[in-house]
Amino acid sequence: MSSATNMPRIAIVGRPNVGKSSLFNRLVGRRVSIVDPTPGVTRDRVDGVIQVNPPEETLETEPRFAELTDTGGYGVYVGEGARFDDAGEDLARLTDAIESQIRYATREADLVIFLLDAQTGVTALDERIATMLRKEGSAEKVMTVTNKVDDDSWQAHAHDASALGFGEPIPVSAKSGYGRRQLGEALWDRIADGQGAPRDPSIQFAIVGARNAGKSTLINALAGRKRVIVSEIAGTTRDSVDVRFEIDDKQFLAIDTAGVRKRKSWADDVEYYSHSRARDAIRRSDVCILLVDASKEISQVEKKLSLELQKQFKPTLVAVNKFDLVEDEVKPEQYVDYLTQELRGLSYAPLVFISAKEGEGLDDVVKLVANLEKQASHRETTGQINRLVQEILKERGPSSKLGTKAKILYATQVGINPPTVVMVVNKPDLFTQGYRRFLMNRLRDQLPFSEVPIRLVITERSRMSLSALKGGDHRAGERLIEEDAGESD
Repeated sequence: MSSATNMPRIAIVGRPNVGKSSLFNRLVGRRVSIVDPTPGVTRDRVDGVIQVNPPEETLETEPRFAELTDTGGYGVYVGEGARFDDAGEDLARLTDAIESQIRYATREADLVIFLLDAQTGVTALDERIATMLRKEGSAEKVMTVTNKVDDDSWQAHAHDASALGFGEPIPVSAKSGYGRRQLGEALWDRIADGQGAPRDPSIQFAIVGARNAGKSTLINALAGRKRVIVSEIAGTTRDSVDVRFEIDDKQFLAIDTAGVRKRKSWADDVEYYSHSRARDAIRRSDVCILLVDASKEISQVEKKLSLELQKQFKPTLVAVNKFDLVEDEVKPEQYVDYLTQELRGLSYAPLVFISAKEGEGLDDVVKLVANLEKQASHRETTGQINRLVQEILKERGPSSKLGTKAKILYATQVGINPPTVVMVVNKPDLFTQGYRRFLMNRLRDQLPFSEVPIRLVITERSRMSLSALKGGDHRAGERLIEEDAGESD
């Protein structure tokens, strides 16, 4: 196993609340890291890819790319007594783990952005971080950036950071974008060229579940190294953390998400954003792993996550962790029946028993994730789908009390991820929810989509739409889907 990216690596380090996550989001171009004034919100390393465009005065035209890492606030717990965040957690218990992640990111980086706050000036903690960077042997790759320079009046304050000995600082405002061009030119000068656009990992999968189900432990076991902080403190992971690794020449991007709990138990806005990040992680993944703790009963959290996965039509692997703790009391087949009852609607999803802590069942996890992505990416021929649908209709067609006979005029697959099948029929009302479930199950039995969700759109449309579908116009299928969704609303 190895890292799947050869792009230059840039790490952002600094004390709490200097704006590291805001600058990270500004450079990446989207909200990835959670931004909140609460100390200790960012705990793990959060990665994103940035594009650095060439300065106007150069003859180069191709942009350069780099992997940017946001880190937790260094020294989040300082001084006597325990400092608690709004969720009531003792950050002192996590300090060593957070700062270990910062030091690791610093050592691995080709360039370190040392971020300071121009409005508060250089503090004792800033000087402590500077000392740490020198001891780590990272001084030569440090670029000092002063944040919160909202206008020219703060320029003089920004240059106070030059006293730290890492050269002239670059003044910026992550919030407004002030100094963005100057920072971009400095990054261009400091990162290597010739990398080209990054190649996306072949498979992206998110691991979702309740708190303390073992998501971070599973990530570390798959990646083969301590990439994510593993702690028994509930809610340790706040951001969705991307981890790239490679197995048997196949690239993966695993997304570790915050543990979810009931909405009424949310302690603060940070937990709301954590939940939102988990939902976004599901949306951008190819496959999802719903991790459940076998030593605990299935809760409303897992049930709601199951519904969210179904709502987003996500191929899902149900991974049962910690089964070794209950295997003397419950047989695997009994637990399968229990999950089928509790997680309704995911009966088609494959299930695997693992021990993330002991590294058991990991090969099966990787193989099943790859297989689910393959199923969801398959496109069946229109001829095969039409033949199959007609056979199903002959076997059992929709019934009507008035004797109206259902006819399927045309059927075709118009999309993948999820596999999307459009059926143009004479009377959509005849295709009740019960019959649609029957139809879906038969399609899943006969097509290579046995373990993934299928999006089925049944509609009555004009001859023009039908002709477009027969002509292979998948955009026509997409329009039918949009119209069908609009009518449903």
